[in-house]
Amino acid sequence: MALNARLDHRNPLVFDTHELGRRPGALQRLNRSIDAPKDLGIQGVIGVPEGAPVELDLRLESVMEGVLVTGTARALAKGECVRCLEPVELSLEADFQEMFSYPDADDRGHVKAEPVDDAEEDEDRLFIEDGLFDLEPVLRDAVVLALPMQPVCQDDCLGLCSECGVRLTDDPDHHHDAVDIRWAALQGLAGSLEDGEKDEISGEAPRAARANEKQEK
Repeated sequence: MALNARLDHRNPLVFDTHELGRRPGALQRLNRSIDAPKDLGIQGVIGVPEGAPVELDLRLESVMEGVLVTGTARALAKGECVRCLEPVELSLEADFQEMFSYPDADDRGHVKAEPVDDAEEDEDRLFIEDGLFDLEPVLRDAVVLALPMQPVCQDDCLGLCSECGVRLTDDPDHHHDAVDIRWAALQGLAGSLEDGEKDEISGEAPRAARANEKQEK
């Protein structure tokens, strides 16, 4: 990841490493409660609502090439059961570890003699800028990995009835009488035949009456 525009120290997900200096082995532990940023989770499935509290426990360790950040994020995620569409809430605990590199150090921790602009080399790396680093991309990745791709309200959720939409977990005996389409066709044919027989019966009486009238004449 290439260097970004200047980071804002007022952003709650931006952290200052100046206290660590560049002393390998120096440690710093931080606890911070932040408001969840927008779209923190799996969009349209489940995630931490924007503005909801997220508790961060961090361990910052200074190493030769930068600062190694190890931490845990805790929050309440909300979504929708993929089977019955009922609301789902679950306690989220996402662990992560990421190296934030000094911009003037190579991947072995050696200071570069001259800055090198190599976009391909830096594409997957995160950097410390003016002693600051932005934890948001790391937090987003960790939360997505910790969340279920198909959340359910309970493991044995039966889902919804495909015909009427009733929640089957609430009514396990719910069912509809199935009609075989082949029998339905035969029933329709039988109905047609019955209607024809009725027409014939109703038509016999007038013909008999006309025959009797001819005989009387």
